Amino acid sequence: MGFKTYRSIALCGALLALLVARPARVHGQETWRAAVGAQSKDLGHQALAFLPNEIWIHAGDSVTWTVQTDEIHTVSFLKPNQVRLPFSVGCPGMTFTPTATFDGSTCVTTPPLVKGQTFTVQFPKVGNYKLVCLVHENMTGAVHVLDLAEPLPHDQNFYDNEARDIQHDMLADRDGDRDHPNHPHSGHVVAGIGEVSATAGGSSTLSVLRFNDSSMVIHAGQTVEWTNQDPITPHTITFGTEPLNPIPPSGTFTVDGDGALHATISSTSDSVHSGFIVAAPQDRIGLPQAALGNTRFRVTFPKVGVFPYICALHDDLGMKGTITVVP
Repeated sequence: MGFKTYRSIALCGALLALLVARPARVHGQETWRAAVGAQSKDLGHQALAFLPNEIWIHAGDSVTWTVQTDEIHTVSFLKPNQVRLPFSVGCPGMTFTPTATFDGSTCVTTPPLVKGQTFTVQFPKVGNYKLVCLVHENMTGAVHVLDLAEPLPHDQNFYDNEARDIQHDMLADRDGDRDHPNHPHSGHVVAGIGEVSATAGGSSTLSVLRFNDSSMVIHAGQTVEWTNQDPITPHTITFGTEPLNPIPPSGTFTVDGDGALHATISSTSDSVHSGFIVAAPQDRIGLPQAALGNTRFRVTFPKVGVFPYICALHDDLGMKGTITVVP
């Protein structure tokens, strides 16, 4: 018997021994890892994304999502055709636990999660399931659950590398850092900029949670206009007392001819709140056209003073500003 033949027989025997000794794969054996969101060091750039936003697993496997941001997110799986509810409602009647099982028959969600928190979902049934964040509309993904007999296209290292690459690409996109965006007049502040991107697995959003000219100096009697140029993320312009409900405006306003709310602040003790300024939802074929979004807010300052303001939704992430009024 030649050396090559002997070596071949030995190798076959060793492989057979390994296959016999290897325990059979059982349901729930694998737990995959994924991330939720990413952020810059100053918290101003937020990648509203599942990283990665598409993953293939076997029936019985689980996926653990870990939140990486100070911005809140949910990890949510809705039933097919289920009406999407606000994150504050989530799945009515559901009691949250750190682990859950989803097979498409019952909605599963977390409450808003922050940095370091995790949620693990087991998928016992073959199927293709949409993953969403109930806080951010353009933040979706997919979990493809295959039969045990089908091979998986990727391993955990692939997903880790993909998540790292996507995070880097999103946070390195500096389009939102332009200091002098196009606007029709001076005294203009951009209240947030964003971009939506998509893959075959779903959509993601890069949001810049900053006022672009956060320390503006104007003369008494001038007007400042704020516009939100993020396609999905709402912001507020809030002077003085922050309202308990940030959605509606509060204070005394007039309405300009183009529909923008217009307030006058004469004292540092005045409280004025814009409510949500946000773009209209994306139009979709076959559905009624959406109304124009409320994306503009104006304030006139007749008297000298220093007037600090915040975005009531994102001030904890550093979205704050000051209007200094000089003679």
